[in-house]
Amino acid sequence: MPDPALLARLRQAVDANFADETAFLSELVRFPSLRGREAPVQDWLARHFAARGYAVDRFTIAETPLAAHAKAAPMVEADPAASLQVVATRRAAAPTGRSLILQGHIDVVPEGPVEMWTHPPYAGVVRDGWLYGRGANDMKAGVACMIWAMEALRAAGLEPAADVHLQTVTEEESTGNGALATLARGYRADACLIPEPTGHTMTRAHTGTLWFRVRVRGVPVHVAQAQTGTNAILSALHIIQALQQHTRALNEAAKSDRWYAGIQDPIKFNPGIIRGGDWASSTPSWCEVDCRIGLLPSTEVADAMAAVERCIAESRAGDAFLANNPPEVTWHGFQADGFVQEPGTEAEAVLGAAHAAVFGAPMQERITTAVNDTRYYGRYFNMPALCYGPSGEGNHGFDERTNLESLRQTTLCIAAFIADWCGVRALKNG
Repeated sequence: MPDPALLARLRQAVDANFADETAFLSELVRFPSLRGREAPVQDWLARHFAARGYAVDRFTIAETPLAAHAKAAPMVEADPAASLQVVATRRAAAPTGRSLILQGHIDVVPEGPVEMWTHPPYAGVVRDGWLYGRGANDMKAGVACMIWAMEALRAAGLEPAADVHLQTVTEEESTGNGALATLARGYRADACLIPEPTGHTMTRAHTGTLWFRVRVRGVPVHVAQAQTGTNAILSALHIIQALQQHTRALNEAAKSDRWYAGIQDPIKFNPGIIRGGDWASSTPSWCEVDCRIGLLPSTEVADAMAAVERCIAESRAGDAFLANNPPEVTWHGFQADGFVQEPGTEAEAVLGAAHAAVFGAPMQERITTAVNDTRYYGRYFNMPALCYGPSGEGNHGFDERTNLESLRQTTLCIAAFIADWCGVRALKNG
């Protein structure tokens, strides 16, 4: 349990810095850091870290041996040579505590029609205790928490007694390659904390994710003779319906899973993008659908991919055109395993104690049907990987927002966690 006097010092420091933290988050949200457009915010963050005395490593995915790693995913419309990662390190002289990685992603998903937002999606508007904007909650609020938790230690006249790496990464929303690139670069620690917006709960398990594209080609004719041609859009719809049935079968099997038995329909399938046809009065000669499907942590990625391909192949029998013209299936983006952080690690106990001290109640856990980056640190590199962060609303939707009081309390909780996990000593150098 954190020392009450130390917690009081950290609380005072967090409160004293909070206006600056809120302004920092507003500025962070003003960067439209969509896939492939993250460099400006990464450069801004690198300057922020350097000004505060961190050793800053700014590198691209292409500058790491990522391609040789078995779990690297195919990039989607992004150049590895332009995908910047930032690692800011504060090293302890003669370390006595346990080292830590604090990691957050700064890539965001598209905002959709701007006119459907109450506030402009990249304005960083603060109103009635909330901060609005694309990425405000997922997960720039968590990035602010981890950065300003370290600032709270400094303001309290303290520094960690072990090495701390602050990592801001890209590609979390499409491949996970940004996180993997930091590991390929050689960064390791005794634990990792990723402050995704979990609402002050710890993620016990997350599902995996696959992205794939189905492309159907056909023979266009004038719609007046539609019966003599093909309709690629309708054939694609037939495949989508088959995949929906496949997902229902997966969810039925999931009722016996160790972690997901109590979660209704944990495997989510989504046809997320559709393109097709060239003319309203011509039967469409092509259609392509970008899809996402989940998988349980107990399922191998290769097996899940094979099952999708088998489902699509079998669906051809029910479509006159597809029966003789197989669709093309390509895999791009996520090929992500699920992950379970097994109970009982010392890191989780320390985080739980910090949470209880700040919130006055035991830390709860959650089982999620979305993916996050903890799999890399925990499943592949064998370090405790904790996913715990602030609360908000509207992830991937309109009027996304993060709760500012939650931001404040989560910052304090992470600061207390750092102090206990890494140990602290009096600050000698600014």
